[in-house]
Amino acid sequence: MSAGTGLLDIHLTEDDAAAALRDDVRTGLTAPFKHLPPKWFYDARGSALFEDITQLPEYYPTRTERALLAESVAAIAEASGADTLVELGSGSSEKTRLLLDAFSRAGTLRRYVPQDVSAPALRAAMDALAVDYPGLELHGVVGDFTSHLDRLPRGERRMVAFLGGTIGNLRPHERRVFLDELRAVLEPGEQLLLGTGLVIDEPTLVAAYDDSAGVTAEFNRNVLRVLNRELDADFDVEAFEHVALWDPVDEWIEMRLRASRAMTVHVRELDLVAEFAAGEEMRTEISAKFHVAGVRQMLQASAFAPVQTWTDPEERFALTLATAVDGDVLA
Repeated sequence: MSAGTGLLDIHLTEDDAAAALRDDVRTGLTAPFKHLPPKWFYDARGSALFEDITQLPEYYPTRTERALLAESVAAIAEASGADTLVELGSGSSEKTRLLLDAFSRAGTLRRYVPQDVSAPALRAAMDALAVDYPGLELHGVVGDFTSHLDRLPRGERRMVAFLGGTIGNLRPHERRVFLDELRAVLEPGEQLLLGTGLVIDEPTLVAAYDDSAGVTAEFNRNVLRVLNRELDADFDVEAFEHVALWDPVDEWIEMRLRASRAMTVHVRELDLVAEFAAGEEMRTEISAKFHVAGVRQMLQASAFAPVQTWTDPEERFALTLATAVDGDVLA
């Protein structure tokens, strides 16, 4: 699809997304410990709420990563030398402008490949970028980074940016599968820039996901509004309380929704009835935090050789540049 500015490959349609939602909800609401994937937070309202969250004083990850990227981007561009920048889960591509500027100054950048699940949002982001970067080739990919990595356009020297600490939303085995699949579509010498939140003190971590203004609580409950609208469910949204807790064993934050009373929920599109006991919790997100050494080991296990790691002064966030290598190189 080429209407508008740049190419736009569509590998994920509205029908695909609707089928995935039905599968995820059926699986999650019938599990012994109920759960929903965090990607269903992000309808238009959820996305706006998340933007509000990033401005909250308690929520340090977004501003910390952005400041770190601004400080490190020239060194990243110099160490990479990529001619194609691929961004997974690009959203509005705001942070990526820092990378685009640095790679443009370095004189190597030829093409930008943003990937996200929303065709309209991706097209809007590409149109905005075309104004500010008129000589840059744009090639968007509408798809899910857990399913469509093999659809990314090839390039001579690609660097894949996976920012925002999003890898922390994946469980350990899912991280390994993702990194293995990403490595499989990269040629030796191509690179990954990975953003990861780091393990810090528990009070600061929990506060970032349980702000005093209640914005994160509303964001968490929004997934129930999505299910009510898209699947004709009848969740009493306000009867669920927001819970954020730190798991020191798995080293991740869990967001949950706790039923304030016993209730029966009907999901009519699925012909499904879900019973909630008073006090029962449903997990809606994990956000794993890491240690720098652990990130490097995780990358090496999937045949990525870490090149350099940058951290902020308080060591709350890390950016790691790694190069795809043959597996026996790391043996």
